[in-house]
Amino acid sequence: MERTEPTQFEKMTETPVSKLVITLGIPTTVSMLVTNIYNMADTYFVSQLGTSASGAVGIVFGLMAVLQAVGFMFGHGAGSIISRELGARNQENATKFASTSFFWAMGVGAVFEVFGLLFLDGLMRLLGSTETILPYARTYGMYILLSAPLMTTSFVMNNILRYEGRASMAMIGLTAGGVLNIFGDWFLMTRLHMGIEGAGLSTALSQMVSFFLLLGVFFQKKTQSRIRIRAISKSLRDVWRICATGFPSFLRQGLGSIATMALNGQARIYGDAAVAAMAIVNRVCFLIFAAGLGIGQGFQPVAAFNYGARKFSRVKRGYFFTWGAGEVCLGVLAVVCMLFSGEIIGLFRDDPAVIRIGTYALRAQLIALFFQPFSICSNMLLQSTGQNGPASFLSTLRSGLCFIPVLLLLAHFMGMQGIAISQTVSDILTFFITIPFPVLFLRRLPPDGAPVKG
Repeated sequence: MERTEPTQFEKMTETPVSKLVITLGIPTTVSMLVTNIYNMADTYFVSQLGTSASGAVGIVFGLMAVLQAVGFMFGHGAGSIISRELGARNQENATKFASTSFFWAMGVGAVFEVFGLLFLDGLMRLLGSTETILPYARTYGMYILLSAPLMTTSFVMNNILRYEGRASMAMIGLTAGGVLNIFGDWFLMTRLHMGIEGAGLSTALSQMVSFFLLLGVFFQKKTQSRIRIRAISKSLRDVWRICATGFPSFLRQGLGSIATMALNGQARIYGDAAVAAMAIVNRVCFLIFAAGLGIGQGFQPVAAFNYGARKFSRVKRGYFFTWGAGEVCLGVLAVVCMLFSGEIIGLFRDDPAVIRIGTYALRAQLIALFFQPFSICSNMLLQSTGQNGPASFLSTLRSGLCFIPVLLLLAHFMGMQGIAISQTVSDILTFFITIPFPVLFLRRLPPDGAPVKG
């Protein structure tokens, strides 16, 4: 008897949970690592231009976080809904939400592009730029804004593919753009001597490549959902549902941008070296965190799909496995990087002041990695299963309700040392505040196959 390949539904609802999370998490981890490596490449190549240019990377990173917030809101919002709809075998609804999120994200990205370019200098100052950093930040930021519509829609397509359980396809688009950006930085900056303009142009071109590669996956009909103009929902209620479901992601990324602005604003009191040091530390820590976050994002489609299929025991098993895997992965990386903190900062900038500030800040933030997996995994659990209110609240903690007051207080009483440890203190507070939310949610889950109450 001929053996047939399992359907996507069977893969998502019958494959052992740990294997499925890892299978979906590895491509996502690779995507995030490559994306962050090319961000690190920008930091490395731009840092060769001087401390002020290096600080510009941290400034524009805040702008990129805003654009990511928009893309993740529409992408995670639609992706979570699509995954649950496919779990309930409603393919037509999945196409409606995919198309609506794609074109709305492109429109919002275009609005950012137009108004950002019109008020470019003011925007860079708002993001924390000093007058010496401004010329570099203006040039770099201009290219990021030009690619804004493609960037936001790429995040949407990437997340839809992930939530459909097609993380490998999502990986191809992002990694190809990332590799191109690394090569572009090297070629445009070291061979054509374009300076920071080369870094900006390289980033814009890489976003374009990622966009068309991801779009090609949908046009080749390799997905269950489709992107069609005629499938765009005319109901604002559907748009609201996408935004409400994706709002925790918007808060995470948006508050991350505000936190970066606040951090830069406090750090610039101590000069360009402090801004540059914190920019490098943030990039290094996010690169490390990407490994654990990638595993967590492998859990999201598992949680959403099986929640829609009413296989609640698989949701629980996936949650505990993902949390444990994240702790092990980030714990090992944190210890290794703790041992070589000074050398890591020195790779990006040989300025003694940058190394001194950066080494202390890096060691402090590495401690926070032990507290992050539980908080992030719990937030992903609630968002993927449509618990929009609790998920949105938890999203405000790490970079908002906890971080900003902690940053201002510690900066006032401890100066630069307080700024350096503020993220760690915020992560510890977030960890303890988060505890009751997943506990209550998991206790209320019904047996497999039973309808969800409420």
